[in-house]
Amino acid sequence: MNKGDMMMNNSFKKVMVTGLTMAMVLGGSTAAFADNSKSKGNDKDHGRDAVQTKSNNNNNNKNNGSDIYINNLNVKNMTIKLSFDDVKGADVEWAARYIASLASKRVFEGYEDGTFQPRKTITRIEAITAAVRLMGLRDQAESTEAMNSNLNFKDADKIKQKYPWAVGYVAVALQNDLFQESDDSVQPEKEADRLWATTLLIKALKLQEEAKAKMSTKLSFKDANKIPAGSVGYVEEAIEKHLVDGYEDNTFRPDRSVTRAELAALLDRTGNQLPDNTSVNGTLNAAVSNNVLTLTKDGQSYSIELDSNAFIFRNGAKVAASELRAGDKVTVRSYGGKAIFVEVTKAANDNSTPDNTTFSASINATVSNNKLSYTKDNQTYSTEFASNATIIRNGRTVAASELRAGDQVNIRTYNGKIIFVEVTKLADGSQLPDNTTFAASVNAAVSNNTLTLTKDSVSYSVEIASNATIVRNGRTVSASELRAGDQINVRTYSGKIIFVEVTKMVEEQTDFTVVGNLNSYTLNSAGTIATISINQTLSNGTVQTAVYNTSSNLTIQGDLSQLTTDRSIELRGKDQLVHTIVIR
Repeated sequence: MNKGDMMMNNSFKKVMVTGLTMAMVLGGSTAAFADNSKSKGNDKDHGRDAVQTKSNNNNNNKNNGSDIYINNLNVKNMTIKLSFDDVKGADVEWAARYIASLASKRVFEGYEDGTFQPRKTITRIEAITAAVRLMGLRDQAESTEAMNSNLNFKDADKIKQKYPWAVGYVAVALQNDLFQESDDSVQPEKEADRLWATTLLIKALKLQEEAKAKMSTKLSFKDANKIPAGSVGYVEEAIEKHLVDGYEDNTFRPDRSVTRAELAALLDRTGNQLPDNTSVNGTLNAAVSNNVLTLTKDGQSYSIELDSNAFIFRNGAKVAASELRAGDKVTVRSYGGKAIFVEVTKAANDNSTPDNTTFSASINATVSNNKLSYTKDNQTYSTEFASNATIIRNGRTVAASELRAGDQVNIRTYNGKIIFVEVTKLADGSQLPDNTTFAASVNAAVSNNTLTLTKDSVSYSVEIASNATIVRNGRTVSASELRAGDQINVRTYSGKIIFVEVTKMVEEQTDFTVVGNLNSYTLNSAGTIATISINQTLSNGTVQTAVYNTSSNLTIQGDLSQLTTDRSIELRGKDQLVHTIVIR
C-alpha cells in the first residue's frame, strides 16, 4: 500500500476500499477452523479458505472472475457471511459481535454449509493458524519457502502428512516465538485450553517481556492455584489487556477447552491491539439516511453506503441501521465500497457499565439497594452486584456493606453485574502492612476468627490464618485467649494474620459469676457458643442486657434443650470470658 492510498483527502469510500485491500493481505479465513475431511471438491486447499464460491472449486483455488457474493452483494471472488443461524442460545449469542467482526476481516469464518458451530472445540493447529493470520503473516506462512520448511518437532511427519497446509504456519509460528522453547511436539489435534490459548495470543502481541515482569502477581481467581507459576504473568497481562475474563463465579478454568465462540472473542480482542489497516474509527454525524453512513474522522467528514445485510452492533445487540445515533463512536469495515460491519464502540451519551472486563475505579458512596456507585475515567456508574460476588477489603472477604466512599478498587463485571471487587487502597489512605511485623493493640476478643486491632489510631478487622501462632504470657495459646487491651506484635501474610505475640497483657480480672435470663447467643464455625447475652433486672426495676464472650473450653451444666429465651442461667468466668453456663 503506497502512502497516497493511506491519505484520507478524497473520500471515505477510498479509505475503506484501501483498508479492505489490506485486509485481503492481513486477514486470514477460517481455513484453520474448517473440517478438512468434509471439504467439497478437491483437497488441495486444505483449510486455507472456508469461504464459498459460486463457481466450482479448481485445484489451485485461483480467482477466476466468477461472481461471488457478500451477503447477497455481488462482489468478485468470495462470499463473506457475517451472521449464522446456529449462533443461537444464551451460551453463544454473546459471541455474535466477535464472530461478525472476524468474518468481516476474513480471519475467522463459517463452514461451507453456512454454519459456524460456535460450541465446537478448537484444536491447537487451528488456533496456531488463526494466530499467525491475525498477525498478518498469512502470505509468509503460505509461501513456498515456508511450506517446504523443515520442522524439528517429534510429530513433524504427522503434520506434513495430515495437515500439509499448516506446515508453513507452524514454521512461521516458531519463528515468531509462539511456541515454548521446551516444546518438542506441536500436538496438532489436542484441544486448545484457555491457558494455552491465552499464552499463545499474548505471544502474538509480542508481550512476552511484559508477561514475564508480572510473574509474581497474585491472581484473584478462586482457582488461581491451578495456574502454573510460569503462566501467571501471561494470564495477568491478558487480563490487563482485556483479552480474557474470568467466569461469573470468579474462576479462570485454565484447563477448560476453548470453543469456537470463545476463541472468536479472544481473537477479536487480540486483533484490536494489533496494527489494523482494515477498519476506520470515527464518530457518526447523523442517523443513517438513504442507507448512507456519515461520520467524522480526524476532523473530516466521510460517507459510505451500507450493504443491505450489514452487521450492526450497538449496546450489546445486533440492531437495524435505524438504531445508530449521531454521536455514536464506531468502527467500520467495508468491502466492495460498501460498509459490511459497523460496531458502536461507545454509544452517544453512554453511561453503561464496562462489561466482561477488569478495571480500576473509586467508590462514590456506600452500597445501596445492592448497587455500587463508582467513578471510572471521570464517568460515574451504578452497577448491581451479582448474588455470588466476591468482595475483598483489607485482606479479607467482606460483605458489600463494608465498602466505603473513597475506596480505590479493582472491579470485574460479567453480564452487566459486578462479580468481584478488590480494595487496592482504603478510603482513609491507610492499609495494614503486609509480610512484615508491626505493633498494635487488641480492641476486642476474637470473633468469627477475626481479630479487631488498632494501629496508629486506625482500627482494622483482620482474619486469622488457620495455622497462625498466638503467644500470650509466654506460651502458645488459641486466638480466643487474646484480650481487649493486650499490646501485641502482629505479622501478616497475604492479608491474614500469621503471628501474634502479646508484649503487654491487659490487667487480669478476677473470677466472676452473674445470674440473669437468657437473651440470645451466637455460634462459631465449630457450632459451639461464641457469645451469650443475658438480661438482668436491676434494683430500680430497669432491665440491663450484657454480652459475654466464651472461652474455648466452655462447659454447660444442665439440660441443653432448656437453653431457651428468658431461661434463668448462671454464667461463671474469668478474665472477661465465660467458661461455664449453668442452666437453672
